[in-house]
Amino acid sequence: MANITTNITAAAPQNGVWKRFIAALERGINAQARVQSRRDQIEALEAKSDAELDRMGIRRDQIAYHVFKDLFYA
Repeated sequence: MANITTNITAAAPQNGVWKRFIAALERGINAQARVQSRRDQIEALEAKSDAELDRMGIRRDQIAYHVFKDLFYA
């Protein structure tokens, strides 16, 4: 007859794991807030007439570029 014994202990999560998880969660929330803010800018510009955009020096097909231009290197 065979006896099998298994000792499995649940290791408590280390403090560093939770700190990294919370930091990653905060970065994700901040990134989402930045994207939503830019999306609001795009919607506001798309709602403007062509004449208003022309006064601002923006063509309708360049709205996304105008909003995200700080991310472009060229």
